[in-house]
Amino acid sequence: MTSATAPTESAAADVATEGAVPAQAGPAEAEANIWVPGGESVPDEETPEDAAPVSDLVAEDARAFGVYARTGGWAFALMVARSVRPGGQAVGETPKISARRFSELAGCSAERVMRYYKAWDKAADDGLVPHFEALTPGQDVELPDSDAWLTYYASRSIAVSPRGHAISAAAEAEGIRPTKALEVAENPTALRAAILADPGTAEAARKALMDRLEEDPALRTELVRGIVRTDDLKKAVAAEAKAGDRVEYVRQIAENGQIKTAAGQKIEAPRELREEAERHLSLIDELDDDEEAGEWAREAYDSVRELVTKTVESDPDLRVKERRAKFYNSLQKATKVFEELTLDDAEDDVYEDDMLKRLEDLQQAIASCISAIQAKVQ
Repeated sequence: MTSATAPTESAAADVATEGAVPAQAGPAEAEANIWVPGGESVPDEETPEDAAPVSDLVAEDARAFGVYARTGGWAFALMVARSVRPGGQAVGETPKISARRFSELAGCSAERVMRYYKAWDKAADDGLVPHFEALTPGQDVELPDSDAWLTYYASRSIAVSPRGHAISAAAEAEGIRPTKALEVAENPTALRAAILADPGTAEAARKALMDRLEEDPALRTELVRGIVRTDDLKKAVAAEAKAGDRVEYVRQIAENGQIKTAAGQKIEAPRELREEAERHLSLIDELDDDEEAGEWAREAYDSVRELVTKTVESDPDLRVKERRAKFYNSLQKATKVFEELTLDDAEDDVYEDDMLKRLEDLQQAIASCISAIQAKVQ
C-alpha cells in the first residue's frame, strides 16, 4: 500500500485520456526514466536551480505525477470512489454526485467513469481499499501499488461481459495481454483492414478460424455456404479435395501396403510399389505449409497408378479377376440405370420413335453379350 494524496482536480481530466497518462512505475524506475536534455544524467549535488523557488502549479504537477507513478490508476479511481454516489444512495443523503454528472464535469463518458468505479468496487470486496460508503469527497487513503491496478480495471466495457471474459481467457492462454485482444474485438473493421493488407495477419486469422470451426457448427456452415457460392473458391476446394484423395491413395500403399485397383479390388502391394509410394510420400510430407501440393500429388498418383497397372497385368490370375470385377461393376451400373426407367407416363405420349429405336438396339446388344458369354461358358 502506498500513502499518497490523489492528483488535484486539474489532473482529473486525465480520466478522459487514460491512454495518455505516464506508464505505471515504481519510484526508482520512474526516476531512472527521467529524460535530460543533452543526455546528461541528473546531478546528485544541489544546483542553483534547486535553491530557486518553485511555482505552486509546478509543484502540484510534480506531486500529482508522483502519485500516479506510485499508484497508477488507483489515484483516479479514488477520485471516483470518494465523489460518485454509490447505487441505492439517494440525492441529498450525501454531497457525492452521480457518475453521469461526474463524467460531465470531467469531460469524459459516464461509461469510462463507471469502469474506475467498478475497479474500486472489486478491490473493496477483496479488502484492498475502503468501501464507497466509508469515503467522503476530498478524503485521502492508503492506495495499493500500481501493479495491482490491472487486476481490477477493465479498460474496455466489453471486458466485463461474458464475451469479454471469454476473449480475455483466450488471450491469457495465448500469452498476450487481454487488452490487446479486447481492442481487436471492439474494432472488427480494423481487423478486416489488417487481414486485407497483410498476408501475415491473414494467415493468423485463417489458422484461428480453422481452430474454431470444430467447436462452432454455425460458423462452419456459414463458411461452407460462402465457399459454394463463390465459383473460384468452389473450384479451388474441388482441386484440393482431388489432391487430398490422391495423396491418401499413395499413403495407403506406403503405410498399409495395400493396393486398390481400378476395379476396386484390394490386394497386397509388391515391395517395389510400396517403396515408390514411400518415396513420393516423403517428398510431399517435406513440403512447407505455403507450398502447393497439387502437382506433387498428381505426379505421385500417376507414378503409383502406373505401377499398379503393371502389377495387375503381370499376374494372369489377377488380370482375370480385375477384368471380371470391371465387367461386373459396369453391369451393376447398367442394371441400376435401367431399373430407374418407368412406363407410368406412357399414356402422356412422352415417348418418341427414337427412344424405341434405342431400346431395340440395347436389346440386341444385350442378346449378343449373353450369346458370347454362353459360348465361352459352354
